[in-house]
Amino acid sequence: MNISQGTEVEVSVIMPLYNGADYIIDAVKSVLAQTYRNFELILIDDCSKDDGLLRVKQTFSDERIRCFVNQENKGVAYTRNYGVSQAKGKWIAFLDSDDLWDSYKLEKQMKLVLERPQVKLCFTGSGFITETGEGYDYILHVPERITLKEVLKQNLISCSSVLVDKDLYMKYPMPEIGKMHEDFASWIGILRETGCAYGIDEPLLKYRITSGSKSGNKIKAAMMNWNTYRYVGLNLFEAIYYMIIYSIRSLKKYHSIKRSS
Repeated sequence: MNISQGTEVEVSVIMPLYNGADYIIDAVKSVLAQTYRNFELILIDDCSKDDGLLRVKQTFSDERIRCFVNQENKGVAYTRNYGVSQAKGKWIAFLDSDDLWDSYKLEKQMKLVLERPQVKLCFTGSGFITETGEGYDYILHVPERITLKEVLKQNLISCSSVLVDKDLYMKYPMPEIGKMHEDFASWIGILRETGCAYGIDEPLLKYRITSGSKSGNKIKAAMMNWNTYRYVGLNLFEAIYYMIIYSIRSLKKYHSIKRSS
C-alpha cells in the first residue's frame, strides 16, 4: 500500500502516562512498529509515581518521540488535551499506555481519510488482552458508519482506536471535570457537527482489560456513562432511554469477552 509520506508530520500520537511502567514499553513499540511512518509520538507523564518515563528514555532513541511532564497530576483529559496542543500533525491519534496497536493501524486509517475527504473521525474494531497480555477470542466489531443516535446507545468509538482531524478535535476537546467518559463526550460533540464517524472493522487495537481500568469496573463505568449523558445535555428521559440500551449492550459485551477467555 503506497501512501505518500512527506517530511511534515501528518499524525500526532498522544499517549498519556500515569503509573504505567509495566506496559509502556510494549505500547511505544507498537507505535514505532507502524508501517505508516510519518508520525510523532507525544508522551505526557501525569506525575507518575513509577519510572515509566525513564524506561522509555532509556529504551528508545527515536527522534519522533517527544516527552512532556505535567507539573502536577491533572488527569487523563487534561493530559490528552495538552498533548494535542503540542501536536504538529494534522491528524490526532490516541493510545493509552497499556494498550497496543496492530502494525497496520495508522496506514489503514490514513488510506481511508485520504481516499474519502469527508472522513474527519474514524475508528477501528478491537481485540482484547488480559493484564498479562493473553488474548481473548472475542472481537468488538464496528460498523462502516456510526451516527450520533447509535453512539448514544453504545459507544463503539474506542479512544485508543481513533484518528481525528486536529482542528475538529480542538473544537470539542475532552472535558476536564472527571467522573465521566471524557472521550465519549468529545465524540458526541464531533458527531453533532459531522453527522457520523467511520469505522474500519478490523481489530487494529488490542485493548488491555485491567482490574483498575474503567472497563474492569462495570458499576463505575455505568455511572460515568450516565454522567456523560447529562453533561452533553440529554434530558432525563433521553438519558434513561439510552442508559437502558447501554446497560444491556455493555453486559452482553462483557459476558462475550469473559466467555472467550
